[in-house]
Amino acid sequence: MIWPDIVAKIYPAGRKVSGILLTHSSAVAAEALDIAHRLSLPLSDDDITDAAMLHDIGIIRTNAPGIGCYGTKPYLCHGVIGADILRSLRAPEAYARVAERHTGAGLLHSEIEAAGLPLPPDRSYMPETTLERLICYADCFYSKGADMTRKPLERVRASMARFGAGVAARFEDLHAEFGTVLPLEKK
Repeated sequence: MIWPDIVAKIYPAGRKVSGILLTHSSAVAAEALDIAHRLSLPLSDDDITDAAMLHDIGIIRTNAPGIGCYGTKPYLCHGVIGADILRSLRAPEAYARVAERHTGAGLLHSEIEAAGLPLPPDRSYMPETTLERLICYADCFYSKGADMTRKPLERVRASMARFGAGVAARFEDLHAEFGTVLPLEKK
C-alpha cells in the first residue's frame, strides 16, 4: 500500500486536519472493503484501501477552517487538487481519478456550468470504473464533521436530493449497484 507515504508527505502530523482525514478515509475504506467482499467485486483490497485513503488528499489546500484546512481554494475543488497532488507524486492514475470523480454522486458538466462551480471544464467528474463508483458510494455515508459516524441511508438520500434530481438519481444507481445486499454479520 502506498497511501501512508503519500499522506505523510502532504499532511503534517498532529494537525487537526490530519486526524480528520485519517478518520474519515478509514471509515470510507472499511465501508468499501465490506461492500467489495460482500459482492465479490474484482478489486484488490490494496487498491480499495489506497484509493479510499487518498480520495480526499486535496482537502488540506482548501479553505475549510472548520476541519482545519486553511488553503485558498473552495472546498469543492478538493477532488481536483487531490488528483493533481497524486499525479505529481506519480501515484497510480486510478487513484487520481477516484479523487477527481468522487464528489457527491458525480458531477455532470451541465450541472457544473449551470451552478457556476469553480471546476476546470477539461476533466470528467463522473465515476466510471468500479473502483471509482465504489469509493464514491462509500464516501456518501461519511462526513468530515460532527462525530463522523455512518449516516443512515435516508439521510444520504436527503443530502443528495438537495443537489437536484440528477444527483439523487445517480446516487440511487450507485445504491442499486453497491448497497442492496445485507451487511456481513459482525463476529
